[in-house]
Amino acid sequence: MANLIEITNVSKSYWRDSIEIPVLNDININVEEGEFLVLMGPSGSGKTTLLNMIAGIDKPSKGEIRIGGTDISGLSESALAKWRSSNVGFIFQFYNLIPVLTAYENVELPLLLTKLSKSERRQHVESALSIVGLSDRIDHYPKQLSGGQEQRVAIARAIATDPLLLIADEPTGDLDRTSAEEILTLMQRLNSEFKKTIVMVTHDPHAASHAKVQRHLEKGDLLEA
Repeated sequence: MANLIEITNVSKSYWRDSIEIPVLNDININVEEGEFLVLMGPSGSGKTTLLNMIAGIDKPSKGEIRIGGTDISGLSESALAKWRSSNVGFIFQFYNLIPVLTAYENVELPLLLTKLSKSERRQHVESALSIVGLSDRIDHYPKQLSGGQEQRVAIARAIATDPLLLIADEPTGDLDRTSAEEILTLMQRLNSEFKKTIVMVTHDPHAASHAKVQRHLEKGDLLEA
């Protein structure tokens, strides 16, 4: 299987006044197409920073990040925004649904930036909600859904554009054990059945056990596999 993600000699620092604060140190990692990778590590280890750079939200201070053959570390902010909207689906800890929109309308949001017709958008939305098992909640608002159902709507929104890559940041961190298990099982299904490449950050070993590959970060260093 070919590499979808190639991270080469990536370092990241932030500056506070004249003081450089290193966050990631010379990271090298490849992720194959169709992989389900989890990044683990304590708070402050740099795992979310690395996830944000893979997602094109942040840029490395040094090094190169290539995804699907594109060097995203070299793109302008506008080109990066366009790349993200076409290639990345985001799953967050707190769902980020719009309260005044129905499940249908929330899932349709990223599709409004595409050239799809209204009927094509409907097809994508209904398909995504069917995959996450919420066809019967299509007209419900977030407040009418449980936390687990809200997260499933968020996942439907993430997959509606059929992205190259799914990025998940602590996707079960705000859920009870039963709902968390349902979400993790759904993510495994997206990976195995729909061949989605997933990169997930978690501090929960049980959540991490659902991924195919686990990598650990410690104080900005990627530990040996």
